[in-house]
Amino acid sequence: MKHQIGGHDENNFSYSYSLIEGGPLGDKLEKISYENKFEAAASGGSICKSSMKFYTVGDNIITEDEIKALIKGSEGVYKPVEAYLLANPE
Repeated sequence: MKHQIGGHDENNFSYSYSLIEGGPLGDKLEKISYENKFEAAASGGSICKSSMKFYTVGDNIITEDEIKALIKGSEGVYKPVEAYLLANPE
């Protein structure tokens, strides 16, 4: 897979990137753009707000089930990171 870094904002604890080649793109998707922002949680720790934008090739349409599968696949990245951060809070 090939990713392209969109940018990051250290002051607002946010970053963006796009998946531009390989992986789940297949024939229907040109790219998937991700935006992540971290905010302090009232009870301590942090909350990650994440959004994904899907860019189709031509007039292709992706179904709701395909979108759910893509979201579920991206969760596979966040769960191990979350587990590591919880185990290593320093």
